[in-house]
Amino acid sequence: MEEKKLDVNSIIGFVLIFGILIFMFYQNKPTPEEIEAEKAKQEQVEAEKKTEETSTAVAAPSEKPINLQDSTSVADYKSTIGAFGFTQATEGNTILENDFIYLKISNKGGQVVEAKMKTFVTYDSIPVHLVKDGNASFGLDFTTSDNRVLNTKDLFFEPSISKSGDNQVLSMKAKIAPDRYLEYRYEMKPSDYLVDFTIRSQGLNGAINSSKPVSLQWKQKGIRHNKSIDYENRYTRLTYNHEDGKISKLSEGSDDEETEEDIKWLSYRQHFFSSILATQTPFKSAELTSVNLVNDENKDKAFTKEYYSEAPLAMQGGELSYNMHWYYGPTDVAVLSEYKELGLVESIPFGWGIFGWINRYVFTPFFGMLSGFLPFGIAVIVMTILVRLLMSPVTYKSYLSQAKMKVLKPEITELGEKYKDNAMKKQQETMKLYNKAGVSPMAGCIPAVIQLPIFYALFMFFPTSFALRQKSFLWAEDLSSYDTIAKLPFEIPFYGDHVSLFPILASIAIFFYMMMTTGQNMQTQPGMPNMKFIMYLSPLLMLFFFNNYASGLSLYYFVSNLITIFIMLAIKKFIINEDKIHAQIQENKKKPKKENKFQKKMREVMENAEAQKKNKR
Repeated sequence: MEEKKLDVNSIIGFVLIFGILIFMFYQNKPTPEEIEAEKAKQEQVEAEKKTEETSTAVAAPSEKPINLQDSTSVADYKSTIGAFGFTQATEGNTILENDFIYLKISNKGGQVVEAKMKTFVTYDSIPVHLVKDGNASFGLDFTTSDNRVLNTKDLFFEPSISKSGDNQVLSMKAKIAPDRYLEYRYEMKPSDYLVDFTIRSQGLNGAINSSKPVSLQWKQKGIRHNKSIDYENRYTRLTYNHEDGKISKLSEGSDDEETEEDIKWLSYRQHFFSSILATQTPFKSAELTSVNLVNDENKDKAFTKEYYSEAPLAMQGGELSYNMHWYYGPTDVAVLSEYKELGLVESIPFGWGIFGWINRYVFTPFFGMLSGFLPFGIAVIVMTILVRLLMSPVTYKSYLSQAKMKVLKPEITELGEKYKDNAMKKQQETMKLYNKAGVSPMAGCIPAVIQLPIFYALFMFFPTSFALRQKSFLWAEDLSSYDTIAKLPFEIPFYGDHVSLFPILASIAIFFYMMMTTGQNMQTQPGMPNMKFIMYLSPLLMLFFFNNYASGLSLYYFVSNLITIFIMLAIKKFIINEDKIHAQIQENKKKPKKENKFQKKMREVMENAEAQKKNKR
């Protein structure tokens, strides 16, 4: 095909056309006289328009109720607002900001339309926004005395900025008259994430239909901040605090809704950041909804969950008066603990019961102390070493029990062969052997039960520790998210589209640990599940499960299992002597321990079952 090129004639043609356009522009340029005339005409039109709007504002109410939420035109909006008597302010925004947060409050609705963290960025280095581009709305829905339905998010408020000491104060008023209005009052301190927020009315007694409740409505979509949206969504949740101090939550994995009573604060948690509305006068009731937005159809996954809360506000003498607080900031125990009177720290998912207590009062302050003078990755390793050393007596008890079982293994095998056709008799004789030798098969389980609160508390600590957010260690860029050593060109179900190294190391470590513990006693106890299968399955499940989890958690499990292996090797080599254990068991057989109530009951049950079996035969 012939290549198209610009020849000389084409260039000349373009130059001529460009020159003609310039000529026409200057020929049609208005003279100074024409400009002045047009300006005077425009001023006259604006004056007439202002007169028309003023007359509309004092016009008699229309007989037909209009719901502003269903209005589709500016004309409908002006007609409804003007009929009720609210003055029509202008579009615009007012900025409140301090060292920590940036808030943009719109004249329309008097609500926050942008909330930005000034000291934090997302995984892709974009400033963290909690409110942006219409993802949130806040308003009061009420009915006028002539049964018109209005919502404050459709009203225009007049802003007024002032100072109260060092605090910035923004008063947003939707006015019927200079002394009749609905006011939102924001007060921001110089270095604080908490913004005082007051809702009050003056002179609206009789203008609002008191037989129908004023309804507070707050909706917000959680904006994605982390590298793994699935992991982030797992810790994104609507949490609320009852007046009696009870903390409740909506589901984190599916859509959920509840109707609750006596609510002191509502937290729209977005994993490491939260939007919280607290009230000094508890909401008598609230309808709460959480919708999960992360699914296979939502490919871009810009949002995690959509929250919605609706609560009636009580009126006193026909007026509104509520003192509240907005919190836009990190879900950080160090920050939220500063607001003790509000109890906002309870919105952090420490875990339930004793697990949460250990996480909150032991691991969180202990890690905070270590990370104060150590790099964060090293602090994780040091904390893991200290925890494992603290638990080493329990590890010793567990391994001692396993060593005793290993010594008895030949005799247990012999009993198995002798009574291979009679499972009940084999179980009875095995229990007698344990009793004679002074060995308890449950002794190895007790240490595991003792360690369970520690393991679960740490499992909750790493995903919720704000201190780990965006802290790097070795190849991991962020200890609060997964590490990546390779990106896959496809996605493996339940695994992901990347390869993380720390989960691989943790899986290898746990495999060798299970080889040392489960492997030596495999299939020794009748009726037990296939331990060999479990030994291979557990590391594989861990590999898949932790591939999208926080790399700090995988680092902990890797180091923890590695240390446990070394402790057990040291116990085996320097502390436990199997020959001595065997000699001690033989001595115990000569003077068997007295049966406890549990052992006696178990023996009687087995003997009765054996007797019944013989009778049937």
